Amino acid sequence: MTKLLLRALAGETLPTPPIWMMRQAGRYLPEYRTTRAKAGDFLSLCYNPELAAEVTLQPVRRFGFDAAILFADILLVPQALGADLWFVTGEGPRLSRIRAASDLAALKPADRIHERLAPIYETIRILRRELPAETALIGFAGAPWTVATYMIAGRGSPDQAPAHDLKNNDRASFTALIDLITEATIAYLSRQIEAGAEVVKLFDSWAGSLKGRDFDDFAVEPTRRIIAALKARHPGVPIIAFPREAGQRYIGFAKATGADCVALDNSVSAEWAAAHVQIDGCVQGNLAPQHMVTGGPNLIAEAQRITRAFRGGPHIFNLGHGITPDADPDNVARMIEAVRTA
Repeated sequence: MTKLLLRALAGETLPTPPIWMMRQAGRYLPEYRTTRAKAGDFLSLCYNPELAAEVTLQPVRRFGFDAAILFADILLVPQALGADLWFVTGEGPRLSRIRAASDLAALKPADRIHERLAPIYETIRILRRELPAETALIGFAGAPWTVATYMIAGRGSPDQAPAHDLKNNDRASFTALIDLITEATIAYLSRQIEAGAEVVKLFDSWAGSLKGRDFDDFAVEPTRRIIAALKARHPGVPIIAFPREAGQRYIGFAKATGADCVALDNSVSAEWAAAHVQIDGCVQGNLAPQHMVTGGPNLIAEAQRITRAFRGGPHIFNLGHGITPDADPDNVARMIEAVRTA
């Protein structure tokens, strides 16, 4: 039988939606923390195929999710392009910054990333051997705008101001950076598919800070280019796009980019999205991650409300953003039960 996730992505309306969670392999699980300690640090874990495969498999073993998502990080692509990357405990990633055309010129061409990223492809090959037959494997990358925001600021930023400043003051250099990331992302995701990823997802975590023409130029167009190139190389491999906090711009995003599914954050209601976004095909989402912390009757009620709202079309149940480290694993089990009994 075709895997449930692939059926939903092909446009099939299922009586019970397939379920997985963004960041499902992570710090909320004690078994993850044990494995991370063996690796020594986050980047060492990403680049150790056996341990990265192990943490990818852990939530599938524990909860029986319908999909596993490759354990990696969106900032491995900038590192492969030549940026310095390190993680500060308790604060997150740091990168060498792109502030001018001269910084951009020091980066590698997009086709030079694969040697650095070879361990990621090996992780995928391990997972294809070890995942249950019914579990789909999702590969992923950051979308160009979101990756660029980190490369320009050198870290996460609350309003992406450094990236907006470069975009507004030196649009040529900014566009050249977006183009480089776009080509590298095509190369990276194509290799993931060749290694065994059955689905790939583009995470545009900061898409919502782009407005007007900028949203078209730097959220829609790079996504469209990536999807078109991947579809040309790998016909039939479905692609999920996540332009987080796009709001009204979720409408028509699938048609504009060629995405097989649009993932939704929890700032839009399931009922609104069913009426305006699901009419174009599969949607994914969109329970607020805080319910994984608080649990209780509200978790059950919200999970079932979302499931019922999207029942009229293809739907993949997920959170509206990644599960947080303070989440209770027991609430994940309760969420799955609520969706499957809705």
